[in-house]
Amino acid sequence: MSEDEPTGGLLDQDGRPITNLPERGFVRKVADWASARSMWLLWYCTGCGAVELPPSFTSRYDMERYGIGPMATPRQADIFLITGYLSVKTVKRIVRSYEQMQDPKYVLGHGSCTIDGGMYWDSYATVKDVGLYIPVDLYIAGCMPRPEAIFQTFEKLQDMIIKGEAVGWKKYKDNYSWYRKNQDNVFKRGPDWALEEPELR
Repeated sequence: MSEDEPTGGLLDQDGRPITNLPERGFVRKVADWASARSMWLLWYCTGCGAVELPPSFTSRYDMERYGIGPMATPRQADIFLITGYLSVKTVKRIVRSYEQMQDPKYVLGHGSCTIDGGMYWDSYATVKDVGLYIPVDLYIAGCMPRPEAIFQTFEKLQDMIIKGEAVGWKKYKDNYSWYRKNQDNVFKRGPDWALEEPELR
């Protein structure tokens, strides 16, 4: 772990953890409570982890009773669920989708692939930890995680939102230069992976 790497929570301009956060007001608490019970989901399915999502929406588990529903675009979503492995090329799409989402937004890493590359850990094109490029609020361990594990994670996220502890989106803003440096290390491996489109000559 490098000295400039975020260690969690909010950091000041010098990289020190902020411990004297102001108390959340009544309106903010009500907004967090409502947000925790109306979570709109955008999922980025790149691997076999996506197979566990349809059963989560069907009658046996019925994800919508938790107030969780799928959305069509990043601009409508609150939760970014990344399922499966990420390649060097797909990190660009992940970052772009994440930055289009409105604040507050939350990221869940679904399965072992988002943590350490999963079964593709030794591939030159596989990204090992999505948390280096965008802040991940919670990881769902397993290969593949069952619907029960997905629901347990959503319940934990709801609890974090209500308590004001899910602050990954603030961490991204406060440590943007660190995340951007990691992103550029991947994007600059080839001209077509750059965040901004290359100019034609």
